[in-house]
Amino acid sequence: MAKAPVLTPRADDFPRWYQDLIGKAELADNGPVRGTMVIRPYGYGLWERMQQEMDARIKRAGAQNAYFPLFVPQSYLTKEAEHVEGFAPELAVVTHAGGKELEEPVVVRPTSETIVNDYFSKWVQSYRDLPLLINQWANVVRWELRPRVFLRTTEFLWQEGHTAHATREEAREYAAHIHRDVYADFMRDVLAMDVVPGRKTARERFAGAINTLTLEGMMGDGKALQLATSHELGQNFAKAFDTRYLSKDGRQEYVWQTSWGSTTRMIGALVMMHGDDDGLRVPPRLAAVQAVVVAVKDDAAVAAEVQAIGERLRAAGVRVHVDDRTDVPFGRRAVDWELKGVPVRIEVGPRDLHSGTAVLVRRIPGSREPVPAAALPGLVPGMLKDDQALLLAQSRERREARTAEVTTIGEAAEAASTGWARIPWAALGPQGEATLAEQGVSVRCLVAADGSVPGSDDQPGSIAIVARAY
Repeated sequence: MAKAPVLTPRADDFPRWYQDLIGKAELADNGPVRGTMVIRPYGYGLWERMQQEMDARIKRAGAQNAYFPLFVPQSYLTKEAEHVEGFAPELAVVTHAGGKELEEPVVVRPTSETIVNDYFSKWVQSYRDLPLLINQWANVVRWELRPRVFLRTTEFLWQEGHTAHATREEAREYAAHIHRDVYADFMRDVLAMDVVPGRKTARERFAGAINTLTLEGMMGDGKALQLATSHELGQNFAKAFDTRYLSKDGRQEYVWQTSWGSTTRMIGALVMMHGDDDGLRVPPRLAAVQAVVVAVKDDAAVAAEVQAIGERLRAAGVRVHVDDRTDVPFGRRAVDWELKGVPVRIEVGPRDLHSGTAVLVRRIPGSREPVPAAALPGLVPGMLKDDQALLLAQSRERREARTAEVTTIGEAAEAASTGWARIPWAALGPQGEATLAEQGVSVRCLVAADGSVPGSDDQPGSIAIVARAY
């Protein structure tokens, strides 16, 4: 009788496979309040690595980290009409505290544009105070009606950047800089995700923004997932909060602003873009553990060898974990490391010790071969580099193979049942976008014919990327 698979096969039930993997790879559990999640150490380790890589890029872009309160006066959100309208259905509002009804309800932070602007209006007095570049690592709450761990949760972790500039051109360039040199670079170089950078349509734009730049990724089932966004806020919030500065020529001017963010949704994307029927496949540059050295049996000489191999790999710059838990069956440990997607697994047993070899298992290409133990420090770093490139190439190949060039709304809707569609924006337009929305299909972004980001909503020759999305 065939052995039941550890995970539901992706081809049978992709959502069930996703849930199975989140649990069995020990990434997260559902929290006690509907829509919340408990991120387990292995999942949080992925987020910590994402934070480190992103934070370094954000700081290179000139932003400094700060922290703003979790509770926002409800009146703040009403100051920018489009913003409050966009977030109203998702707000969690506190009306009682300390056993009393509050004089003014407070909102649990859904995003921080309003409270940040209240302080920007105090901190910015002169052109000498600009640009003001702030980032925050925090949690936010958006009451989610259809939760799914990592993808859509009532509470999630993120970073949110907020900036103020003297001119529209400076703000526009900074939003593009974050989009291109922080988010796109991180996702391609570290997450090995072949994301598509583009411009959101007016319908999909962030509430209160004049332009939203996005990065869209194709998941393993052909659906799209928005991975990070960078917004030009124009002067909407500056006028609502009276954020002005004295210019060089002595005039009071409103600042121009940006905001931008990425979230723990990226962990869900990592699962759905790179995972397979055996579990996760973690890109080597992201992995907290790039190689695990496993003792096959309880043997003193084997234990000494796995420790020695671990030390030699660390000296070669590899992030290593030694698994010498021989009280746990080897087969179970091997399956666990497969599920967790550690890029390289090195297995050492008594016979390997006798022959001077180790079994090297590469999770990403799925290969398994004996190699001389002494050669591992010279081999593994190059293999990690190759496997990082392979994941990115596979991501690109999937997207290209499952993206159809179409010319009609009907063809776009049909293509979105299995993947993405590219259709001239001139042939679709806002009316066609609304028609697709009735069928659960959205315009994920607009791109220029050469793949660049359009400079305006109506740039001639723009292509709409159409898909069903998470």
